[in-house]
Amino acid sequence: MTENRLGLSFANTIRSRTSCRAFLPTPVSNEVITSVLEDAQLSPSNCNSQPWITHIVSGAKLAQLSQAILKANTESSFTPDFSFDQNCFYGEYAERSMAQGKAYYQGLGVAREDVASRQTAVDLNYTFFNAPQVALLFMPSFGDNVRVAGDIGMYGQSFLLSLTDHGLAGVPQTSLGFFAATIRETLGISDDQKLLFGISFGYADKNAPGSRIEISRVPISDSVTFHS
Repeated sequence: MTENRLGLSFANTIRSRTSCRAFLPTPVSNEVITSVLEDAQLSPSNCNSQPWITHIVSGAKLAQLSQAILKANTESSFTPDFSFDQNCFYGEYAERSMAQGKAYYQGLGVAREDVASRQTAVDLNYTFFNAPQVALLFMPSFGDNVRVAGDIGMYGQSFLLSLTDHGLAGVPQTSLGFFAATIRETLGISDDQKLLFGISFGYADKNAPGSRIEISRVPISDSVTFHS
């Protein structure tokens, strides 16, 4: 165990992890980021292909990237590598999505009819919730990409759990994927790298509403069937 780790049990680590949406400006050291990346590198992948391509952005480049994304969003210049339509959710999946949105805005103290404040809350996505760093998870394109995306998901979870064990916080952001071309252009990334999502991370601002929003989970009986 390195001196930077909390030494949590697995149960405490996974139960302590939350999607934090408010960060302190304090940057995470390169030593700690490297330790987190080394943990994530141990994630499983199909045929051991290890398809994750991670770009860590901070400092002046992060500020430049934020401005580019905010501009693209204002201009409705959306360039996702992979389609996503929240309106495709149905039944209990749509209900959970709506419940998450309601809990988020209520946690921020933003009323449903307050259009300006709701837009400000949305824009927080594109300032990375004031996090000092973001990890952008790119991937190569193989076939229908489903298995590759699954590998990136496992890598992302390992990254998030390692952040927790290092006393850090993070939030996965699929919203960043809507600006794949803008992000590639700003960072000088090749077009053959496809953006799935990003993880903004740093030290949680525990006094801000965005770090205290709790989203419930359904019981396992709603999603698991045992066969014997």
